[in-house]
Amino acid sequence: MTRRYPTLIAAALALSAPWALAQTIVKDAWVRGTVAEQKATGAFMSITSTQGGKLVAVSTPVAGVAEIHEMAMSGNVMKMHAIPGLALPAGQPVKLEPGGYHLMLMDLKQQMKEGEVVPLTLVVEGKDGKRESIDVKASVKALGAPHSMKH
Repeated sequence: MTRRYPTLIAAALALSAPWALAQTIVKDAWVRGTVAEQKATGAFMSITSTQGGKLVAVSTPVAGVAEIHEMAMSGNVMKMHAIPGLALPAGQPVKLEPGGYHLMLMDLKQQMKEGEVVPLTLVVEGKDGKRESIDVKASVKALGAPHSMKH
């Protein structure tokens, strides 16, 4: 009977191995709701890369275009623009939130309604150049709802 335990432990470790290999953790993902004819919205979340890397791409079936964006002050004007990637320092959460870094979903194919779930695929490139795709389910929050992130 004592010989069974090493086998069970080995089986448990083998089953948990894919989880142990995950390099990036995404939490609190949400998308801002839209009105009927609105063609763009933002997606927000917290991303932590255990080894460090860079968010290099995003895609979703609900939008024709999905980009990584930054909002920053330029003089006295807040400006938004696409960026080619977002650094993810090892072990440090990077918050994508209104007024800062976020994912911009444009050419929307449908209205984003409260309670719906939006599938997103994030692509993170590690320091070693290997790419990891992360499937995220982001809940849609009402257009006027307060949007504070959990800590």
